[in-house]
Amino acid sequence: MQHFINVILPIPLEKLFTYGISEPESRFLQPGMRVAVPFGKSKIYTALVFEIHTTPPEVYEAKEIHKILDDAPVVNTLQLQHWRWIADYYMCTLGEVFRSAMPSAFLLESETLILRNERGEVDESDLKDDEFLVYEALQHQSMLRVDEVSAIIDRKNVLPILNRLIEKQVILLKDEIYEQYKPKLVRYVKLGTAYQSEGKLEELLQSLTRAPKQSQVVLSLFQLEVKDKKPIKITDLEQMSGSSKAVIKTLIDKGVLEEYHIQVDRVNYGGTAGDLDLKSLNEHQQKALDEIQGSFDDRKVALLHGVTSSGKTEVYMKLIETCINAGKQALYLLPEIALTTQLISRLQEYFGEKISVYHSKYSIHERVEVWNNVLTKKAKAQIVIGARSALFLPYSNLGLIVVDEEHEGSFKQFDPAPRYHARDAVIVLSNLHGAKVVLGSATPSIESYYNSQTGKYGYARIDRRFGDVLMPDIELVDLKEQTRKRRMKGHFSERLLEEITDTLDNGEQAILFQNRRGFAPIVECTTCGHSPQCPNCDVSLTYHQFKKQLRCHYCGHHIALPEICEACGSQTLDTKGFGTEQVEHEFKKLFPDAKVGRMDLDTTRGKYGYEKIITAFEQQELDVLVGTQMLTKGLDFRNVSLVGIMNADSLLNFPDYRAHERSFQLLTQVAGRAGRTQKRGKVIVQSFNPYHQILKQVSTNDYLGMFKEQLYEREQFLYPPVNRIIKITFKHKNYNTLNDAAEWFAKGLRTIFRSGILGPEYPPVARIRNQYLKNVIIKIPLGQPLGKTKNSIKRIENSFNAISQFRSVRVIYNVDHI
Repeated sequence: MQHFINVILPIPLEKLFTYGISEPESRFLQPGMRVAVPFGKSKIYTALVFEIHTTPPEVYEAKEIHKILDDAPVVNTLQLQHWRWIADYYMCTLGEVFRSAMPSAFLLESETLILRNERGEVDESDLKDDEFLVYEALQHQSMLRVDEVSAIIDRKNVLPILNRLIEKQVILLKDEIYEQYKPKLVRYVKLGTAYQSEGKLEELLQSLTRAPKQSQVVLSLFQLEVKDKKPIKITDLEQMSGSSKAVIKTLIDKGVLEEYHIQVDRVNYGGTAGDLDLKSLNEHQQKALDEIQGSFDDRKVALLHGVTSSGKTEVYMKLIETCINAGKQALYLLPEIALTTQLISRLQEYFGEKISVYHSKYSIHERVEVWNNVLTKKAKAQIVIGARSALFLPYSNLGLIVVDEEHEGSFKQFDPAPRYHARDAVIVLSNLHGAKVVLGSATPSIESYYNSQTGKYGYARIDRRFGDVLMPDIELVDLKEQTRKRRMKGHFSERLLEEITDTLDNGEQAILFQNRRGFAPIVECTTCGHSPQCPNCDVSLTYHQFKKQLRCHYCGHHIALPEICEACGSQTLDTKGFGTEQVEHEFKKLFPDAKVGRMDLDTTRGKYGYEKIITAFEQQELDVLVGTQMLTKGLDFRNVSLVGIMNADSLLNFPDYRAHERSFQLLTQVAGRAGRTQKRGKVIVQSFNPYHQILKQVSTNDYLGMFKEQLYEREQFLYPPVNRIIKITFKHKNYNTLNDAAEWFAKGLRTIFRSGILGPEYPPVARIRNQYLKNVIIKIPLGQPLGKTKNSIKRIENSFNAISQFRSVRVIYNVDHI
């Protein structure tokens, strides 16, 4: 009887593929194990076994698998169920979820190797110049990689040349699979087995009297063995004995010392091993904890609505402690990598070495190690802290999921697929595991608060700051008035400068918030009005003064700052608008003695970029921190007494139905960084429209007023939470083809749904990386079955793909678009 497996391939294809296996392989393989399989003419992919069966495929002949890569499953059945749900709900393929969920080191790729054809007769005069270069290189090397050939002939596309060389029987192609993950091995030493007895040891020491350096190494080894019962690293021995690597190597060569390797993890979080007891909760925190426990008893998700600095983290700690004591795993999701640095140190104090961290700033190898630790239920992976991708880890015994700052837009993945929302996906994950979920925020999203009001979620509130510290005093400054009276210095109002001076004189720190990086978003010629545009996107280039260049924030295109206008040749170039770089630049001029730091995407690119800036600010090496929205997300700075919001209007006047909700959340969160200890903090909000309703609600901390207003508007215009939204984006390099395709698809949607179809319409930035974009939005009433709606859309897509001219148009689905 023949045996087959259905596998998930890490490519965006709807169906699973079937491969043939032998009977012994069918007994050994299990769902969740990786196999290398041939796909297409010459490519080999890593695939994941989904099911094992005996039904041959009907349409094609099943190929044999290349090899089995695992001894045990690396993905468990609960994960596969969760992936299937994500693929169905977010309208993408299982292969896309597989590629996104697994650390890339697990996805072995085949690499094409170019070898010399030993049997071929080569006529050198028949070879063209570029072909001869490859042929000559193979005389000196046994094989070449594609990128090496590309470098030799200085061309990107080398396939035509390789094909010609194959026809002339000069070369052969071979595919080789390579493993990206390499375990970290640390070198250790011990005394050679021949010298373990006392007699032999005495002889050894006698013989080494003439070699004092070698003798010193052996004596240091004994000292280390007595001091520490642990294995001895070569580096420690080198340090202790004060000798060189060469001396130790000589002893290893003689057999006096024996070298061996131990595999270790690249990241280890030490700690006080849980010596500290958790802080006792105050009455408000305890009441909230009891309410959360009550929601858990009713099998509900709990929403913890606590004002900034109310001590929500301490409540989470208590919940995590209960979960760990019950022998289960806990997952703590954060919206921003920057937050993990502060949180790890706090959790370490209480939970010692039980913590693992997982996010995109970690290297491939570090992520594989965390994955393996969670899979094998190691003690160091009992608590996992991570950004949204941490929900994909292979949990087998999940007891609690904490989603901190649940209102954050960064929990939603935008590109590539799956375009999932981590908050919603973990709620489904918790149902599979029977785990409890707590969502926490000072400014909950409208959807979550609506769910708590309608009884779908449990609700707990802390409306006092920890230690009864007063909420910050928020003052609105009218920029119109200040400009008219000529009281502005650059982008700083007189009032903000007064407060900064007082803060610095008192030895306290300040935060300045401007939600735009770079120096200025537009460089404009004041003679003819021309401003440099990106050649690949419909957007102006942002000026970055530090590098003296203009950059596109969409595709990365950059040019040096021009000396003269490209259109009219005059030298009258001026900047419009301002970003964090300009705020920092102006601040340095106004306060030359103050130390200022900047925290935005440009300054935090490195692996430890966040850590360095946050630590410097925490340890008061910086007086002022200028930053974008990274600053707003739950960071806890003890000595900050002033927050300045440079321009609130850029947030409010954004073309988006969530603009006002987001503005309220962002401004409240950034205001919450001020005055977190004894002294009341001060917040200065600069705006051209200080009488705006949202700014009034922020200044009085009126979340309920904002919620009611926004909910009323959304009920009127049929937006979430009273409706669901699916955004369909069409992408193509040809403007006319895109227009025809989007119109055809929208017509099909209107035929089926009659109402609730908006578009097709161009987004504010209608061309990115030379691809034109057009959007259609579908509004789905809550009573309408979502599954049937998606099936209808998929049927239209199948007809759409059958039209040859539309086949090259990319259709992208964004379910629950935010």
